[in-house]
Amino acid sequence: MVLKGNACSPEQLAILSWTARLGAVTAEALARREACTTASARARLLALVRTGLVSRRQLLAGAPSLYTLTRAGLRASGLRGLEPARVSVAGARHAIACAAAAAALERAYPDHTLMGERELRREERAAGAPLASACLREGPGGGQLLHRPDLVLWQGGAAQQLPVAIEVELTVKAPRRLLEICRAWARCRCVAGTLYFAAPDVQRPLARALAHADAGERVGLLGLDALEEDRPGHGGSEDDGRVQGGPEDDDPCGRGSGAQADRTGAWTERTIPGTA
Repeated sequence: MVLKGNACSPEQLAILSWTARLGAVTAEALARREACTTASARARLLALVRTGLVSRRQLLAGAPSLYTLTRAGLRASGLRGLEPARVSVAGARHAIACAAAAAALERAYPDHTLMGERELRREERAAGAPLASACLREGPGGGQLLHRPDLVLWQGGAAQQLPVAIEVELTVKAPRRLLEICRAWARCRCVAGTLYFAAPDVQRPLARALAHADAGERVGLLGLDALEEDRPGHGGSEDDGRVQGGPEDDDPCGRGSGAQADRTGAWTERTIPGTA
């Protein structure tokens, strides 16, 4: 059954919009975002699955299911210029991690607006220029070859303020490719800075590439554990939503601080270099 007209509740529309912007979400990420239990978040998503607006796929054994919008769901969300997301087995872990990062960042910085890669692609296509992407080099046709971040954090109500690019790294890239991307972020001036959340095996080669690219003033590196919840259980209502060890202020850039990333994976008051 597909809901018709305006049959969706405001809560359901909010879930549809969030899912459309990210491409794929999990019940665990939704629970973090909404400060509810994982069971409650899962029930909300499954209700949308039953209406035909959301599709559920269990791609990895023992991992969270991924929820994406159907074409009907995209229409109901009211967002235009986006196609239904396609998540493969190869990309499932990354999609799960990006949803978790998005939920944690939105809870930590409620005065900011979070944008997914697919939404950024749409906006840059409309603008005809990079808004939060790094230019790698000139392409064969004379255009710019861009590297888009996984997520973008915009300061709410401050269009003149540059956004923060967020990268979620789970696997080690080829050294030459990684160095090229790090150099691109180091010279990128359409973002205030870039913040990497990296898996343990990725942190050392990524730190080495950042050093070789002389990107320390523009790029921060944290472990994925910086996004872990600081409470027991799943989505308890008493959680204030902040990232574990998070800063007391609401500025992920740590403006005016000189900004250094804590290599042990804990948040500091100075998160992103070079954004003062």
